[in-house]
Amino acid sequence: MPDKFPREKRSEIMSRVKGQWTSCETRAHNKLKGMRIRHTMHPDIIGRPDILLHDANTVVFIDGCFWHRCPAHFRMPSSRRSYWKPKIEGNVKRDRRSRARLRRQGYKVVSVWEHEVRDDLDLAVQKMLRKAL
Repeated sequence: MPDKFPREKRSEIMSRVKGQWTSCETRAHNKLKGMRIRHTMHPDIIGRPDILLHDANTVVFIDGCFWHRCPAHFRMPSSRRSYWKPKIEGNVKRDRRSRARLRRQGYKVVSVWEHEVRDDLDLAVQKMLRKAL
């Protein structure tokens, strides 16, 4: 099935997809800040995690359901499958490699799906902190 948008319009749409400071990341940041938990957003370390919890030496990834193949919500696009399938699989493989490297460097690694943050922020933050301690 061909894309319903011309190439230029699709490019414009995709250019607006955020890489950092998504609404889920902002909500998690505000919650942690309100709880007075020391953290850094988007630290410059391997894998570019979304959050670094300093005192617990823990990194948190808030994974988008589409981009990281959420088992509950991911649906492969019906158009341009030859592009999207390797793209998404590559994201998942890169995630595994970078998280394994972080663990070897002594970090605890926590993954939270965007739908967990969106549906129940308190529970998602509890998950981050429970695994951190």
